[in-house]
Amino acid sequence: MAEKIYTKDAPDAIGPYSQAVVVGNLVYTSGQIAINPKSGNVEADTIEGQTEQVCKNLCAVLDAAGSCIENTVKTVCFLSDMGDFAAFNEVYGRYFTSKPARSCVAVKTLPKNVLVEVEVIAEIKA
Repeated sequence: MAEKIYTKDAPDAIGPYSQAVVVGNLVYTSGQIAINPKSGNVEADTIEGQTEQVCKNLCAVLDAAGSCIENTVKTVCFLSDMGDFAAFNEVYGRYFTSKPARSCVAVKTLPKNVLVEVEVIAEIKA
């Protein structure tokens, strides 16, 4: 059975979904956007600032699930502009040092008109 994960250290879901779900020894996060959980707002207007907030949100969700960003095995990344790819990669690379498998696509629009969204699959290691 799936265990639903919630932490106040990441933004509340803005729809009918969980921040993450644990099945077996894997954590599946929902896509995280650059909402600051303390204010509930998107406070950065650059790809670098938003990517930083997204990664902090992912760290909080993974921690609540008993995992960490170093245990990530796969990410799916959504950018509103592929022209931001290099700047996104610079921040992303500081967090995902284990170099998990990744897909990265450009999309027309993201929730709250943010510039980036990332979802993660990570292991829970005993």
